Amino acid sequence: MDSRIRELRMEGGLSQQALAVEVGVSRQTINALEKGRYDPSLKLAVHLARFFGTTVEEVFDVDS
Repeated sequence: MDSRIRELRMEGGLSQQALAVEVGVSRQTINALEKGRYDPSLKLAVHLARFFGTTVEEVFDVDS
């Protein structure tokens, strides 16, 4: 699944580690999400969207 996590993270000036701490996952999980190697749970997708102040559909391309 494609995502805008890296773009949103960089806009916010966050490292992968800092974002991971904010949403309660490992840095490796953030890395895997950014590279499209891991599809998040619904709970994590919602948490990330809320953290970035947007919708799940704006963060993730659910059709890919």
